[in-house]
Amino acid sequence: MYGKQSAVGAPGVAEAAAVSPHEAGRALSYSMDARDDRRGQYAWGMFEFARTPYIGLIFVFVFAPYFANTVVGDPVRGQEIWGLANTVAGVFIGLTAPLLGAIADRMGRRKPWLIAIVIVMTIGCCALWFAMPGAKGGLSVMHIAVIAAILTISFEYSQVFHNAMLSAIAHRRDIGWLSGYGVAAGNIGNLLAMAVVLFCAALPASGAVDIPFLPDAPLFGLDPSTYQHSRIAGPVSGLWVALFTAPLLLWTYDVPATGVRAGRAVKEGMEQLWATVKQARKLSNIGRFLVARMLYNDGQVAILAYSGIIAAGVFKWDLTALILFSILLSPFSIAGGFIGGWLDKAIGSKRAILFSVMLSCFFMIGAASMTPRHVYFVFNVDSAQPLWSFPYFGTLPELLFILNYMALAVTVTIVFCASRAMMVKLSPPEMMSQFFGLYAVSGTATAFLGHGLVTAVTAASHNQQAGFSSIILLLLAGAVLLVRVREAPADMIVSPEG
Repeated sequence: MYGKQSAVGAPGVAEAAAVSPHEAGRALSYSMDARDDRRGQYAWGMFEFARTPYIGLIFVFVFAPYFANTVVGDPVRGQEIWGLANTVAGVFIGLTAPLLGAIADRMGRRKPWLIAIVIVMTIGCCALWFAMPGAKGGLSVMHIAVIAAILTISFEYSQVFHNAMLSAIAHRRDIGWLSGYGVAAGNIGNLLAMAVVLFCAALPASGAVDIPFLPDAPLFGLDPSTYQHSRIAGPVSGLWVALFTAPLLLWTYDVPATGVRAGRAVKEGMEQLWATVKQARKLSNIGRFLVARMLYNDGQVAILAYSGIIAAGVFKWDLTALILFSILLSPFSIAGGFIGGWLDKAIGSKRAILFSVMLSCFFMIGAASMTPRHVYFVFNVDSAQPLWSFPYFGTLPELLFILNYMALAVTVTIVFCASRAMMVKLSPPEMMSQFFGLYAVSGTATAFLGHGLVTAVTAASHNQQAGFSSIILLLLAGAVLLVRVREAPADMIVSPEG
């Protein structure tokens, strides 16, 4: 059903095959022009701006610690439940994302899928407003865990279709910088969203600092006694993704619809997946990359996912401290996006990933070694003597923890943008959504390894840092496998008939 591979980065060929030769030529010409459209490229990056605040507000710094510490009431047990929810989500993504991508390749357009996903994310995030303290009078712990799993699935599905648009809007030479720009835009969005919650809700609720322009109480009548200043993270994240998806829908080029109906797309998508499996040996280089990324990306995601829970559990940081922590990291994450784009162009995607993964291991050890009374595992400190009068981050272990995470923010971001750029370079253009479905699997299907490993070690040791430290094993395993991957495009396209 698919012919030989076209030139790398030439989108729209498979889709155009389902229409007339005249329409196919016109679609391909339009697609080629789209790769020079800077407005469409910047709008593509704005979708990262729209969806990334979900990571900071829900997945890492605000809602996840609130869920573990206040809704569940036990940081260790809360970390286990949060990890289990994401483990289930990862397995579901593994079973469905490649097929969903293959179906999208047959139907053509990606924007309708993104619209549906954004609607689900908006509703799910807003529903978290009803996650009450102690799970009393609102959503139960089980309901919250189910919503968290649905949001994880939706977020990863959004990556499948958003990433698959990249080859249609950028030349091969521009993929690295555009991927880095998208990651940087996402971190700028996270910074601004966190700042909104900090100055409108968290700082006024804390009463810990006196700033002239700071409101005396949380805006919009938020009641700190019922943790509304924490729960507002859900609606803010939901409305943010709905609002800032508009530029992508208005200005970013989307490949034309093929006219293939849903039933036929499902049938042909399953056939295409089976053909890919049968020809796996011929696509072994992509397979090695996906397995390597499966491991190191799981470690990278876990570094982010548990940073807020670890900080809240070990250092007893409150909401304001966690948001300040996120804001301090944001400039380094933004810088990591631009550095990643530059590094990808300078030394190639593979070397950029390897270099950054190994640095992540080093700084991960540093972050895991901090406690209120110890630094680097063995050195005792007097936590009763603050280093300054500012009410937050006054001890040496806290400052060293933050410094290690600043470095991690750079290295983790580099790995994310270089991995996406490498996947575009390796993937057959006519099967971009399917392969980004596999890419999503390599990013989340092994959540049962990342989240599951953290959950199991945390439960066995009753120690959050021990569970957190287990992530290093995944980083190292992924780096070892990546060494054997060639940074070269696929040399063939499989077809269901093959």
